[in-house]
Amino acid sequence: MKKKHRKLPRNTDYAAYRHPRWWPTWALIGLMWLGAQLPIRWQWPLGRAAGWLAWKFAHERRRITEINIRLCFPERSEREQAALVRRSFLANGIGLMELGIAWFRDPAKLTGITRVHGIEHYRQALAEGKGVLLLGAHYSTLDLGGSLVTEYIEADVMQRDHNNPLMNAVMTRARERRYGTVLGARDLRGLFRCLRQGRTVWYATDQDYGRKDIVFAPFFGIPAGTITATSRIAERSGCRVVPFSHFRHPDRPGYDIYFHPALENFPSGDDLADATRINRIIEQEIRKAPDQYLWMHRRFKTRPNRNDPGFYGRKAKKRRRR
Repeated sequence: MKKKHRKLPRNTDYAAYRHPRWWPTWALIGLMWLGAQLPIRWQWPLGRAAGWLAWKFAHERRRITEINIRLCFPERSEREQAALVRRSFLANGIGLMELGIAWFRDPAKLTGITRVHGIEHYRQALAEGKGVLLLGAHYSTLDLGGSLVTEYIEADVMQRDHNNPLMNAVMTRARERRYGTVLGARDLRGLFRCLRQGRTVWYATDQDYGRKDIVFAPFFGIPAGTITATSRIAERSGCRVVPFSHFRHPDRPGYDIYFHPALENFPSGDDLADATRINRIIEQEIRKAPDQYLWMHRRFKTRPNRNDPGFYGRKAKKRRRR
């Protein structure tokens, strides 16, 4: 019988993690801190090296990435798809180094190499006074991009807690220094409270969350389980939904942040039409830098019909020891 692991409550007090069971995590956090102190021109090569190692040895994540790339870019040759898979791992390796910057350093030092596009769209939406839902996605610049955004605007954030309670404590405390409020992924009451106050909340909808409250909207031409909560939130709060994205320059240290016009006639009253519209926007942003998206996630795990064959099959079995 499979043993169920009890999920520990969120606790951001470091004193709660003195037990030796947490020492390996502390060691990893220490390495992240050390890496964050390096100049960015050194961090990127180290990140690429970490990404290459993951590409070489993280077989299951590589398999998932290969399947996603094959599904989403069928127009590319097998060689081009394989190259994109490899570049995706390298980009996410850099993202791991950037995570250290976001958690342990002041991202304000990077504003000199950051360009912001379309911030007037955000300001116009915020001026309406009903709050702004900042519609993001899971790019490899996730934490650093979010931290950089707060150098230009004030925002709160919704997060899914990390499975490791100590890592979650470090992540939450880091985000509390950057964002006004750090909300749990299911804290809708807190979300509506922030929006009623005319605040901005960072929010992402681009992962597979199961069958609850979803429609199957096309994402790169594939029916993908997409939550309808975005429409419900906008309908109930009257907030404006502003898409945004963030990418690193491909060939030199630097970042771009994009704000887009607030969605008009949203919600439309048609959940499928709304979800399709959102997925199309996210897809357009991903195409700017497809290697910088988190393709390791099983985005198409939930199928329209329960009996439909899955894209990912069973997880690769561990090799038996000889």
